[in-house]
Amino acid sequence: MENQEKSSGEEEEGGPGERGLVYTWKIGPSSITPERLPGLGTKAVLQAALGTHHGVLLTEGGEVFSFGEQSWKQGSRGAQVTVPTPEQVLIGQRVISVAAGSFHSGAVTEDGIAYMWGDNSAGQCAVAGVDPVPEPNPVTISDLETTPPQLIRILSVACGEQHTLALSAHRELWSWGSGCQLGLITNSFPIIRPQKVEHLAGRVVLQVVCGSHHSLAVVQRLPPQEAKVVPEKCNHCNQLLITMTDKEDHVIISDSHYCPLGVAIVDSEPKQRSSTPDHNCSASQLVQNSGDNKSSDTLKASTDNNGTLAVATDTDTDSNKGDADSVEHPSALPQETGGKRCSLRPRNSPYPDENEVKEYLKRLSDHSLAEHTARSASISCVQAPAVAADVQLTVPVATVSSSINNLVVSCASVVGEKVAATYEAGALSLKKVMNYYYSNPPVGMACSTVAIEGLKETREEQVKQEDSMQGKKSSSLGDIREEEEEAGNRRLSLPGLLSQVSPRLLRRAGRAGRIRNVVLTPPSGMEADPLLPSLQTEVWSWGRGKDGQLGHGDILPRLQPLCIKSLSNKEVIQVAAGSCHSLALTAKSQVYSWGSNSCGQLGHTESPSTIPRLAKFPKDIRVWGLDAGEKHSVFLTDEPTLQPGIYYSGREVLEENSSPEEHYGFTHQPLLLPVCTKFGYISSVYAGGQSCLTLADRNVMGFIAGLHELASTEREIYCKLSDVKCVFLRPLMGLDNMSSVLGPTASQLLQEMASRFSKLCYLTGQHGASLSSFLHGAKEVKTLALLEHAGLFLESYKEYCSSVGNFHVMGGFQYLSKPAICDFFSKTQHLLHGLAEINNEDIPLSEALITLFYLPVKRLYEYAQVLLKLATCFEVTTVEYQKLQDSSSKYEALAIHLRRRRKEAEYTFGFWRTFPGKMTDSLRKPDRRLICESSNKGLTLQHAGRFSVNWFILFNDALVHAQFSTHHIFPLSTLWVEPMSEETNGMSGLKVTSPEEQFTLIPSSPHEKTKWLRAINQAVDQALKGNPDALFPGNESVQRQDPPFSRTATYTFYKDPRLKDATYAGRWLAGKPHGKGLLKWPDGRMYSGTFKNGLEDGYGELTVPNKTLNKVDHYQGHWKEGRMHGYGIYSFATGEVYEGSFQDNMRHGHGLLRSGKLTSSSPSMFIGRWVQDRKTGYGVFDDITRGEKYMGMWQDDLRQGNGLIVTQFGLYYEGNFSLSKMMGNGILLTEDDTCYEGEFSDDWTLNGKGTLTMVNGDYIEGTFSGQWGTGLKITGTYFKPSLYETDKEKTKVTKLGKMAVSSDEKWKAVFEECWSQLGCESPGQGEVWKAWDSIAVALTTSRRQYKDSPDLMSRSHTQTLESLEVIPQHIGPVTLEKYENIKKYLIKACDTPLHPLGRLVETLVAVYRMTYVGVGANRRLLQEAVKEIKSYLKQIFQLVRFLFPDLPEEGSVIPFICTELCGNKLQGNEETDSRSQSPLPG
Repeated sequence: MENQEKSSGEEEEGGPGERGLVYTWKIGPSSITPERLPGLGTKAVLQAALGTHHGVLLTEGGEVFSFGEQSWKQGSRGAQVTVPTPEQVLIGQRVISVAAGSFHSGAVTEDGIAYMWGDNSAGQCAVAGVDPVPEPNPVTISDLETTPPQLIRILSVACGEQHTLALSAHRELWSWGSGCQLGLITNSFPIIRPQKVEHLAGRVVLQVVCGSHHSLAVVQRLPPQEAKVVPEKCNHCNQLLITMTDKEDHVIISDSHYCPLGVAIVDSEPKQRSSTPDHNCSASQLVQNSGDNKSSDTLKASTDNNGTLAVATDTDTDSNKGDADSVEHPSALPQETGGKRCSLRPRNSPYPDENEVKEYLKRLSDHSLAEHTARSASISCVQAPAVAADVQLTVPVATVSSSINNLVVSCASVVGEKVAATYEAGALSLKKVMNYYYSNPPVGMACSTVAIEGLKETREEQVKQEDSMQGKKSSSLGDIREEEEEAGNRRLSLPGLLSQVSPRLLRRAGRAGRIRNVVLTPPSGMEADPLLPSLQTEVWSWGRGKDGQLGHGDILPRLQPLCIKSLSNKEVIQVAAGSCHSLALTAKSQVYSWGSNSCGQLGHTESPSTIPRLAKFPKDIRVWGLDAGEKHSVFLTDEPTLQPGIYYSGREVLEENSSPEEHYGFTHQPLLLPVCTKFGYISSVYAGGQSCLTLADRNVMGFIAGLHELASTEREIYCKLSDVKCVFLRPLMGLDNMSSVLGPTASQLLQEMASRFSKLCYLTGQHGASLSSFLHGAKEVKTLALLEHAGLFLESYKEYCSSVGNFHVMGGFQYLSKPAICDFFSKTQHLLHGLAEINNEDIPLSEALITLFYLPVKRLYEYAQVLLKLATCFEVTTVEYQKLQDSSSKYEALAIHLRRRRKEAEYTFGFWRTFPGKMTDSLRKPDRRLICESSNKGLTLQHAGRFSVNWFILFNDALVHAQFSTHHIFPLSTLWVEPMSEETNGMSGLKVTSPEEQFTLIPSSPHEKTKWLRAINQAVDQALKGNPDALFPGNESVQRQDPPFSRTATYTFYKDPRLKDATYAGRWLAGKPHGKGLLKWPDGRMYSGTFKNGLEDGYGELTVPNKTLNKVDHYQGHWKEGRMHGYGIYSFATGEVYEGSFQDNMRHGHGLLRSGKLTSSSPSMFIGRWVQDRKTGYGVFDDITRGEKYMGMWQDDLRQGNGLIVTQFGLYYEGNFSLSKMMGNGILLTEDDTCYEGEFSDDWTLNGKGTLTMVNGDYIEGTFSGQWGTGLKITGTYFKPSLYETDKEKTKVTKLGKMAVSSDEKWKAVFEECWSQLGCESPGQGEVWKAWDSIAVALTTSRRQYKDSPDLMSRSHTQTLESLEVIPQHIGPVTLEKYENIKKYLIKACDTPLHPLGRLVETLVAVYRMTYVGVGANRRLLQEAVKEIKSYLKQIFQLVRFLFPDLPEEGSVIPFICTELCGNKLQGNEETDSRSQSPLPG
């Protein structure tokens, strides 16, 4: 074997064989000789696993090698394989993890398939009928609950002696083999088909390991809202889980329920299986003993040498490999007891077998526990302190079950005015302040309670014992003792008879009342949890527990996983399981161990330990890796030289040839292996059987040393941050007088700082755990968390330092130096200086605290240095070098930035200490930093009074002008400053512009002018960018940069009467709103749109609340100089909607008004011309309610002038209207062509002379009076033209339309608006080039308007607009090609409403439909409709001729000039000479 390796301090040239070196040695710390494992060549080993006499290796290429005794191999017969040999079956499969049990092995491929081989006597290889399994055999793991069954992808496997566990990609646990260590509810073994461990379903399992006959799992803690509700009664013994005991001088509320039996006795038939309890009660654990049939299986209760209560079966003492029949199970019942079958208890009994329970309790009662020490699992009854009766009961803030609340209420009713007090500051949960106590135990009471009744100690002895140990509740046994530094529990006691109480207890109770316990641990589900290893973990254990290896405070077996409560807040990141002991590694580099300690394998002197206890390592030794063997443990530690060390604890070989009694020895504490320096930089340690194994790397070019330096220092800084949090922050936050001393603002800032410190501390711990895993793995630089998640680290440091700076600026550290709090720090001054790395003991307390809380910033420099050191190990052209270099620059830049921010905070705090007057309270803000101020008279106000005082203070967010006791604040985001020169303005100064003020500042010297100009400009620029890095005195590294003249900012007006108290957010230009923005008034008015020179101009929306109707008026359209101007839509709160033109906030021009609650069925509608908010000119009014439609002239909202009316009954009125009434001469035509032509008065009333012509030609001439349809009074002559041929001339048909509005007078406003859009004051009067410019502006504006809302405009619409931006050639003779281009352009222009011509066509279509659809579809109107269309065509043709003045005249030779000019809207007569005739103007 190779054993000559160079020291790790020597750097060697890169090449194969420098990574993943394997060394093995026999157990024992003294005189060990590590050997280099031969046969691997240059292959780098990433992972290893050791069984009892064999081992498995995983190389970097995914190959698997085995070595050692492999009795399952065909032909080997137990021969020792000294050279690792590859597993041929796995060649070609890329394996990602391996595992080794006592006598079998496992591997998992990258496809998620598990392979097993080796001993299969207990089904641990999941192969039926084959023992052993000689070659790796794939194991099919599928979820049969899904349809079809779904194959489960596996991440890793863990192997014990008779069982195997697999962790799936969904973080679920699957098991097979034999024994209670499977975590399954079954009495049928072996289990060949893998089954899910249902008790951990729904939880995230992070790691799983196997001991010989027990299992451990690291599980992520559930969020508080997902915690299960604890039932009120035990599912097995039917006893209350929470009880109240009235003692002589106090009342104890306890949730320490513990089933009387560690194993419940029920019938062994499968149909009698009991259900799993929902609470953490160990009574759910049952044992089935099916060993030798000749010996009866009896239940035994005994105590070991230390007094620890042991409950076991006869067969539990046999731990040989072949004992596969001794299996723990909750539903198993011994088939024979004394040769007789046990009788079953009735179903409603709280216990399965009452006689056996009584016998068991009798044995417990007879046993004296008076000699128990701190290692025993029994409870020492300590009386809780009694306090004054007038003190109010304080209930900790926690979520408690209803049963606890009921008990508290019951206690209160019993003791009346007497009070409860907490015993000692501990965790917040009410359950954690409970102790476990029963006064009169019923049948089946917990064994710990019986022990208490048998314990006869005086009050002083109880206090002494309580001082030496602190009770800590476990999930299974309520009386578990831990070391004093593990912090204590609190009891919720209600004073009974208030007998004499120890003064020491009263002093402790007083301290507990003054200090509140504050939880600073970040909650589950932090943002870093999905990216880095979670520290919110629990440890669950199950299986055999006769040596206490389960950690529940007893020696009982557990058939299902059970949480070890004492490790729930320890941030466990790794566990290991030996033969009969267990280890847990925390993020703080501490090791907890429990179980058998026969050879000192636990690293402490407790033997055995049924609860987790801290292993004893030398001071400042941090553990970051561990493993457990049969009776030994190995630990990987950080050493001062940064080269990892190995500590060993447990059995050691003394002499090779000595007798069995003298062959083995054991260690009393973990010992450092001196030979570990020969390994190089160790990355992993493994233990198994009687041997140990390490994986090491050589320090090629300093790369490995750099990684270990980064990981070691990260673990060190996490321990330091944890000490700060536990020693200072948590107690400090718990002081009752904290809020009164600091005040509300500083108290809130302290809470924020503590919270962000805790978050940063948690992130550091996660990173430390991540780096440990990184060193255990392939060490690929690209997977470093500092590179992958750099943003997370940078943001966390920025947030934390920002909170420290805010607390500093507000004088928080000076408040902490006040005498009311100073006493708190005086007791820990030496520790404070040590953590803050301060050598000067005379430094003020405030300065020491500032140094302490700014200490984490140093870590950023260290990150940058280490990353830069790692970058030098790569070629400059590689991706790794670039990533490391870039990340190093980021961390260094942030460190410099945060150091500058600290100086800003110090400078600002010094300013506030000297700032006079009462303005400090109003100006002082946590995030406000001082840049410069004019107390040296360096800046004065122009035209200031002789005796006036003007003080200008520049902060990072505002410029403050202070005058005596008043001041005004100018936000920097809306501040413009320009230099003024003497040549142009006659003075040298600074012109300052704000939205509502403008003034000039006169500096005392050119230097002051340059200083203030640069400071203000840079402060404004950084305020606009949201960059808190402001300029402060002494910092010349910031380059000058002028802020943008046009910017986006928010401002609240205070002077302008129109905008007083309104807030504007949007674009600005030179102190005025200019561009898009949002303006809100306090009364609810809101404008959103474009501005120009401080006024609404362009397109925008206005919302005005109507308090009377509890609705809003809404306008959407165009504005000009702060008023509605142009096309828009106004929706009134009354339900009316106006769509049309506006001018000066009034309806002016063509528009459509819909009246009614519902737009789709409005009772009336008007479309026509408006003048100054009134209907004036031609318009159409459709009264849907009356079924009438008016088409005519209007004046001041009244029908005035010529017009006609059609009704839904077919009546046709035509005449002259005055004041909305038809008066004078007119025509009435009915549906059957009966016609009246004469005088009207008073709204369609026939009154005066006229002629009534009937359908048959008869007519009456005379005087008429009355309304049509209600009866007419006629005085006149009846004529029958058929009798008198001389009257035939009077039979001619009445001509309609002579009193209607002419077609050219209709819709003049529509065409006027189109001409106006083309830049013409009147039709045909204007410049053609100006018209085309107006069209281009209209198209560009429309595109900008719809750019922010692309969903409003289709893709084809966008393409049409793009093509319209190209103006066709319109000057010069028109050729056929030009004509075709003009025609295509006009077709596209008329197709989009965003073009002035398209808008015109769309409006004409709307008015035509409004006029001649519905009631207007009267055959009498056909002639008017034709005339109207001809008028449209004539006026459109006028527009076209204006835009294209060189179009040929009528009768020109160019063919098809007009056929498609305006689609089908132009009409003409075809001539036979194949030339198109243009429509005549008439």
